[in-house]
Amino acid sequence: MITRYTAEPASDSGYFLGEGPVWDPARGRLLWVDIMAGHVHEGRLGDRIEPVRTWSFEQSVGAVAVTEGGDLLVAERETLTRVHCDGRRTPVARVLPEGSPGRLNDGAVDPSGRFLIGSLGNEREVLVRFEGGACTTIDDDLTLSNGLAWSPSGDRFYSVDTMSRTVYVRDYPAGERSTLFTVADGYPDGLCVDAAGNLWLAVWGGGRVECRSAAGELLAVVEVDAPHTSSVAFAGPGLDTLVITTATQHLSPADLAKHPLSGRLFTARVAASGLPTPYWIPAL
Repeated sequence: MITRYTAEPASDSGYFLGEGPVWDPARGRLLWVDIMAGHVHEGRLGDRIEPVRTWSFEQSVGAVAVTEGGDLLVAERETLTRVHCDGRRTPVARVLPEGSPGRLNDGAVDPSGRFLIGSLGNEREVLVRFEGGACTTIDDDLTLSNGLAWSPSGDRFYSVDTMSRTVYVRDYPAGERSTLFTVADGYPDGLCVDAAGNLWLAVWGGGRVECRSAAGELLAVVEVDAPHTSSVAFAGPGLDTLVITTATQHLSPADLAKHPLSGRLFTARVAASGLPTPYWIPAL
């Protein structure tokens, strides 16, 4: 039997393309991005999510990660930038060639502290891992690189290719990629893995988050009153609150009238807890 949950709106503000929630336990803060606005947001998680701070960038921001000391690693349109706690910004790496038609998209830190980031809007999309001061290509044949997550043991890696509606799996760090499952209604977007090893996948255009077993079996569905659910993360001191980002991008006036909560952050209690998000280790 498939278990069903309902997500509740948790923010007063809406975002054009809310994405990439990250829980930073050392500072008790939630981070997320509004991609096309070029914003990284910080908030406090209670009964609702209270915005605290915003960092602005000149172009798009695809993802954010955190160091143990609290610095941010921000995936700008083509490059990675480190935002230090004192406000300084230093370039880290160029991922896409200057003037690329596309941009960087979803990213995540692997269990060893290395940052992975994918792209969209180019002729061929890539997924790369930043290590040793350079980018190692993992995939170069994607349609739209999206959500990234690892099993509790860290030796199994899940990645999303949105336009092919596919969630891939492989041994990590160097296994052969294979299809775990495909999504028929909507497009797979961001995902995370819980402490039991199940996947939680936001379905863009589907107004839902799916929980799948490590074998791809559908176990649960979280209904979200926003068609464009974009990403998910477990947050809070007990990692037992599922935070869901949504977007207003590509919604018509009629869609927005029908779903006025689109673009907001949502939360749900889903009888599961998440895994700690690894901190980015700059020296790797």
